[in-house]
Amino acid sequence: MSAFYEPDGGEYRATELTRGPWDPGAQHAGPPAALLGRELELLPEAEDFQVSRLTFEILRSIPIAPVEVEARIVRPGRRVQMVEAELRIDGEVLMMARGWRLRTAPVDLPAEAVAIPPGPALPSEPGPANFFPTGETVGYHTAMEIRFVSGAFTEIGPAAAFLRMRHPLVEGEEPRPLERLLIAADVGNGISGAVDFRRFVFVNVDLTVQIERLPEGEWIGVDAITLPRPRGNATAESVLSDERGRLGRAMQSLLVAER
Repeated sequence: MSAFYEPDGGEYRATELTRGPWDPGAQHAGPPAALLGRELELLPEAEDFQVSRLTFEILRSIPIAPVEVEARIVRPGRRVQMVEAELRIDGEVLMMARGWRLRTAPVDLPAEAVAIPPGPALPSEPGPANFFPTGETVGYHTAMEIRFVSGAFTEIGPAAAFLRMRHPLVEGEEPRPLERLLIAADVGNGISGAVDFRRFVFVNVDLTVQIERLPEGEWIGVDAITLPRPRGNATAESVLSDERGRLGRAMQSLLVAER
């Protein structure tokens, strides 16, 4: 396996590198989110616009299988456009994305208004990064290099980590900045779990990413906290960054339940 997805005619064959923690036969939501983001960047005029917000609806678990993706502009405009994309298996939509992209043009703003807030510092050494005890040796957790600033997958409470892709999203392609951001943005609930993975599931049903700027370099920082409620719902909030500083935010709605 050399990539998360391998082109196969008009489809993309998901490899084991996409495997998530909840089901050995299902994908982590990060790779399909990045694949949908890639498809959106293939739309006309993409070089003139920046995606500013994307919301991904995860309609059900996505099997590790060939997927189809399609994107379109649903609200054209000279300066503001709404875009959407769908991921399908055998014609069934399993994940969809909708968001806004804004035309980019120089604006003469005061220096203090555009200063980039600092983020966590990238650790110089990898350090321990034990993954949840899923029994699987290959998956998203091995396809991504992870360096924790604080916390850990197996520790309860807020956490911050930097992630870097070890493999291309699509075989033979250099990952785009948006792909690098989206493949990492869905990890907030995983690194900042507030309950024991062995007793509970805390799986997200959506992902919203607000993008202030696209990342520079390969490393994406995720500074996250998960807030569960006693009726079985939770939110996970993350501040996203690169080595230069803040990039934006991510939000996930979670279902929390006993195993």
